[in-house]
Amino acid sequence: MLGELNEKQIESLLKELPVGRIGCHADGITYIVPVNFVYDGLNLYAHSAKGMKIDMMRKNPDVCFQADAITDLQNWESVICWGKFEEITDMMEREHAMQKIINKVIPLMKGETAQPSHGFTSDASDVGFEMELILYKIILNKKTGRFEKE
Repeated sequence: MLGELNEKQIESLLKELPVGRIGCHADGITYIVPVNFVYDGLNLYAHSAKGMKIDMMRKNPDVCFQADAITDLQNWESVICWGKFEEITDMMEREHAMQKIINKVIPLMKGETAQPSHGFTSDASDVGFEMELILYKIILNKKTGRFEKE
């Protein structure tokens, strides 16, 4: 059975999932890339080193975001959102966003010595002194969801 997720299901899925994909478009190029994220009920928060994704979102802040939970090809849920990229520059807001991301990502890592592959440490106040760490939020303005259940 195919169907649409209701608002409560969409919110739940966004709060549970740790990885989604950002779609951005600038200069005639469309780029889709996976990101770790956290959703607080209003905005999506993520981080990145400077690169193509950040350059494109700075040029055109209108983005699309997609996340899904797939059990198999007949049992899945998917959410698509649209919103605006906004870089977080205020230090207090940066630390707050970083702590949200840390709290979500670190428990999902395996092994006692596991560290994120890039961009942050277990200390939320370390928000980019070693490298240019860019924290940003996607201010959502539309959300839809679909599912298939066997």
